[in-house]
Amino acid sequence: MADVTALNREFIKYDQVEKSHTYRLAEHPNDEFDEDYEIPSLDLNQYLIGDSKQKTLFIDAFGAAIKDIGFAVLTGLGVDTGLYDEMHGLVIDLFESTLLEDKMCFRAKRHGSVSQGYFPLKETSDIHPDLVEGWVWCRRAFDMEQSRQTRFEIEDFWPDKKYEPQFRRLALAHEQLFKPIAQAMFESLGCDPHIYDDKLTNTNFGLRANYYPPMTSNQEQSGAGRLLGHEDVDLFTILPAPKDEGLQVWNHRSSKWVRLNPPEGSIIINTGDYMQRITNDRLPSTTHRVTKPTDGSHKTTPRVSFPIAVYVWEDEVLEVLPGLSEPKYEPIKAIAFHTKSTSKFYGDDYAVESD
Repeated sequence: MADVTALNREFIKYDQVEKSHTYRLAEHPNDEFDEDYEIPSLDLNQYLIGDSKQKTLFIDAFGAAIKDIGFAVLTGLGVDTGLYDEMHGLVIDLFESTLLEDKMCFRAKRHGSVSQGYFPLKETSDIHPDLVEGWVWCRRAFDMEQSRQTRFEIEDFWPDKKYEPQFRRLALAHEQLFKPIAQAMFESLGCDPHIYDDKLTNTNFGLRANYYPPMTSNQEQSGAGRLLGHEDVDLFTILPAPKDEGLQVWNHRSSKWVRLNPPEGSIIINTGDYMQRITNDRLPSTTHRVTKPTDGSHKTTPRVSFPIAVYVWEDEVLEVLPGLSEPKYEPIKAIAFHTKSTSKFYGDDYAVESD
């Protein structure tokens, strides 16, 4: 495991898209912050139910935000935001009421491309001692329509069967946003907005519950981060705005960090490595991390988040979309791309070669 002052460049060999910037994995006193930059907040309803002018305005603004920093905040989702309050309490209940020995029965391992299951404190990544517990469920962990032949067995994925239908509500609520969000991104590039519709029909995803326990004095003094600086490996991530601050985003233009504190009920969208690859670097996979909040609440209050990462199935091929200049990247199967990229977190033997 690397020390808390490690740089991302130490692990550049694992990257499957171009990432030329340098940053420390954990927050450091010398880090600079861009206090003037505001990540755009947009109304998705303009795109979902607006007229042609409103849709065009949304596409242009959304595309500009994603091209510029890889992040945007969306409101007008058509999702009951009360669900997010319920999920906040549910995540706390899951982590605080489940015994560690029972959690460890679901220790994370690779299912297809994705490492799925429970991640103990300091073991989200092999390269950094993150101060977070995590739990990841892919589509296979839910009693919902599949597009691949899998057998759903609730006891294989859940410490108590009561959690599956509750977390499934969140997965289904966000699944309805997969295609519209992708379509708006593709249309902003001048591509066929429906080019990924088939791939995103009953596609795979990773719903992750994060539980950041209050930090002890020793943890705070150690310099360890709550979640290391990283880029997501997916097409894009949907993150309901957490109740507690701490999320920071790397601004490619200023080479400074931006503190992101969106309003409750909104969602944060960020693009990942899949998207950067298929858009020929037009839409960047942006670095982000979770650090201590400025109000000191990390000493007494747990932090909770529940992002959902949007993938395609393992045997799909990632290739540069038509019309985006000469491709910089060769076509590659999703499983090979995904596991090579994430082997920096889980060890070199995690990578799977494409057949």
